[in-house]
Amino acid sequence: MTQTAPPWQPVAAAVLAAVLLLSACATPPVPPPPVPPAPTVAAPPPPESAASASIRAYYAEVQQALLSQGLLRTDGAAVDAPFTDRNLTDNFIRIALYEEYSRGQISTTRSQTPIRLLRWDKPIRVSVQFGASIPPEKQAADRARVASYLARLASLTNLSITLTNQNPNVWVHVGSVDERAALGPSLNAELSELTPGQVAAVTQMNRDTYCQVLTQSDPATNTYTAAVAVIPSEHPDLLRLSCIHEELAQALGLPNDSNAARPSIFNDDEEFALLTPQDELMLRILYNPALRPGMTEAEARPIIQTLASRLTGGET
Repeated sequence: MTQTAPPWQPVAAAVLAAVLLLSACATPPVPPPPVPPAPTVAAPPPPESAASASIRAYYAEVQQALLSQGLLRTDGAAVDAPFTDRNLTDNFIRIALYEEYSRGQISTTRSQTPIRLLRWDKPIRVSVQFGASIPPEKQAADRARVASYLARLASLTNLSITLTNQNPNVWVHVGSVDERAALGPSLNAELSELTPGQVAAVTQMNRDTYCQVLTQSDPATNTYTAAVAVIPSEHPDLLRLSCIHEELAQALGLPNDSNAARPSIFNDDEEFALLTPQDELMLRILYNPALRPGMTEAEARPIIQTLASRLTGGET
């Protein structure tokens, strides 16, 4: 006997087939996006000590007093301070071939000691180290100013001078009075020949010493091998930038100051805050191939005179 399928069976079969087809074509559910890691929040700087606050206030007064006297000028090409080739020669000799203290000594009595010409003969790699008390935005601003200045120095000297933390041979420490007091181990690691007196001169730096640079050289070649500059973070912006300019230029081989040098940052009168055109010419002379490391004043003077005359157009 033939059985007839109920009329609803074809419809049910069609619906089931459609459901199966849709199931086969359906897109699997999209997993939720991964939760991003929580942003790293920098630890806030430690609270400022009373000693640091006192020095910060003192340096603010110093900068304001200097500015009110027309000092800390940033117009390096001052029309009121012309210089001749003779001025440039004499100033270079006094600044590059003399120093205030006998090498290796820390003294409170200044004396002008003749030295041989010193300069770098290898790439310079500068690392800037900031104390934890310095906010990140201030660190970034100072690092950018150092980088810009290093590019200028490299152009003047034809040296390779880079800002890097990879195998540095020049360190710039920017920190509070409390952080500078703890720099002893770092200084000894960076400049292996420092005496205890030299370390103490930095870690116990008098507030009237605005900043310092220490260098190390090879006596066999009269070339620098390392240098450390130390700058108080309590300085207001212009004083701090002035320290960057002077200490890094001194570390290149212009270690002395001269009250006769004008316009120049190598003058204790603080008239000019930033590297001047005459300072630039002194750096060009220092790294001219006609001069050699180890030269005395007598050996170098005729060459310096020729270079100074050429650079200034021969005005005497």
